[in-house]
Amino acid sequence: MGFILDGLDTEAYDRNYSDRELLVRVLRYFRPHRRQIALVAVAIALNSAAGTGGPILISKGIDVLRTAQHASTGIMLLFTGGVLLLGALAWGFNFIQQFFSARVVGDVVLKIREEVFAATIQHDLSFYDEHPSGKIVSRITSDTQDLSDVVTLTTNLLSQVLLVVILSAWLLSIDVRLTLLLVGMTPIAITFALSFRRIARTVTQRARRVTAKINAQIQESVSGITVAKTFRQEQAIYNTFAENNRQAYGVGLRRGLTLDTIFPIMGASSGLGVALLIYAGGLATRTPATGDLAGVVSPGNWYLFMQAVGFYWWPLINIASFWSQFQDGLAAAERVFALIDLEPKVVQTALRPADGEPVEPQAASQPVSKLRGEIAFKNLRFSYVTDEAASRGGEVVLPDFTLTIRPKETVALVGHTGAGKSSIARLIMRFYEFQGGELTADGQDIRGLDLGEYRRQIGLAPQEPFLFSGTVRENIRYGLRDATDAGVLAAAMQIGGGDWLADLPVGLDTDVGERGANLSMGQRQLVALARVILKDPAIFILDEATASVDPFTEAQIQEGLETIMRDRTAIVIAHRLSTVKHADRIIVMDQGRIIEEGKHDALMARGGHYAGLYNTYFRHQSLAYIESFKREGRSAGAS
Repeated sequence: MGFILDGLDTEAYDRNYSDRELLVRVLRYFRPHRRQIALVAVAIALNSAAGTGGPILISKGIDVLRTAQHASTGIMLLFTGGVLLLGALAWGFNFIQQFFSARVVGDVVLKIREEVFAATIQHDLSFYDEHPSGKIVSRITSDTQDLSDVVTLTTNLLSQVLLVVILSAWLLSIDVRLTLLLVGMTPIAITFALSFRRIARTVTQRARRVTAKINAQIQESVSGITVAKTFRQEQAIYNTFAENNRQAYGVGLRRGLTLDTIFPIMGASSGLGVALLIYAGGLATRTPATGDLAGVVSPGNWYLFMQAVGFYWWPLINIASFWSQFQDGLAAAERVFALIDLEPKVVQTALRPADGEPVEPQAASQPVSKLRGEIAFKNLRFSYVTDEAASRGGEVVLPDFTLTIRPKETVALVGHTGAGKSSIARLIMRFYEFQGGELTADGQDIRGLDLGEYRRQIGLAPQEPFLFSGTVRENIRYGLRDATDAGVLAAAMQIGGGDWLADLPVGLDTDVGERGANLSMGQRQLVALARVILKDPAIFILDEATASVDPFTEAQIQEGLETIMRDRTAIVIAHRLSTVKHADRIIVMDQGRIIEEGKHDALMARGGHYAGLYNTYFRHQSLAYIESFKREGRSAGAS
């Protein structure tokens, strides 16, 4: 069955923890709930005592009824009432145990999920580039739930173990030999449990990985269903799912067979134990020919011993199987803690201004006052892969990039795909960590600034805007959470005079749908632009935001862009002539380097790389080109 485990490698950030490390760490989450845990412990003890008292009372009743010549109804009712009372008490104590256990476990899972989700959203974009979101979701939801199931199992097991301890102490007072015979079976269960430990941990980890793999594939398929239907690839994505599902079936089958093997083995061994105890107990109840009853086990006590086999072996079976399920929980905890412990690549630290050598991270990053908008790159080196991977031939996007953008200057970045334009925008946003050189804002290294305050002063209009489920109003307010309805409306009105709102069914209260599916691409871009206007940033980045919209929507966007770019630094990455031609400076890039810069007319007069780009990408958008095309058309018609 080894073939079913192919393709289930660990994630790059996975790490191995010892059982002790995992246990100590899990227990830390329970420390704030010491009082509830103490109450649960008392309830477990009382529940175990009540559960043990029932069989003991029945045993005494059997002996009383056997020895009494005339068993009265009152005696029978007394024993019956006692058994019912003990059963009711056991139920009550069990309810208290389960109620507070559920509360404590729920609080712990809540805390762990909050921590793992907080750690996840703190990672830079390279983390999401490398790891499918479905696998991340699986760790946050499924693995934390499995961890809680094991904690619940542990509390139930403690109750059963305590019941065994109390019952064993009582049986020891009745007959030492039979009790020792019963207790002597314990090593058998322990041996089985320990032998399954390593195997259970391995197969459980495999099951976790294949579940995460399926989750990732399903999420990707649903997100890209439009593309799949466009190219008639429904069968292809189904075949991929079916293949992953078959792999999951194989892994699940192997896990099930491994974990379930322990129950038949324990059942067979318990059967042998019962048979041995029946034989030994039967001999112990026989009265010697001399009539001496010393050392003779009464029928009631023999019944108690036989009942004890069930009480005793069931917890032992649970203990043996518990190790496999316990490893299930530890495997889940290991995956969760690996995600929590992963250090983000983007870390805000202070640098010595003199030589740039790093020092220890500061306790708190530098506060960010209102930025003037100066952005400076100095000999910056950046790659989307690690330095080690880059040294083995990985692509370096910006090998040695130097550029200074003045406050309130509009700079347009142009170049072929892969020139590094969008990478510059992502670095300014501090989405990725660069590997060398400097990047400063108003002369301050951005790695030493408070990241939240810094990003509040930067507005980004991406090429493919993302809208959250909700209304247009809520999505615009995402740029400034405490904005009033009047402020949201004012921001929307700054784009095309607000005419675009009339095309929405209910204006700002229009539901955008999942990922903005109820709106057109142009409308989504207008909402995203209004969100940036509401934010009122000191630095504005336009990442080809007009590349996928119609000319009418582009005109509306351009009107909004003029508002945004006024009196603030603007970095424009565009394929439209209208957003490039009027820039204060055009930066022409190729393979991560600046090869030309200047204004439109000067670069055109130079006849270099920009002129070639203009003739390739921009010339057909110019008014002169359109007029000449019309004249040629009329001339051809006349002839």
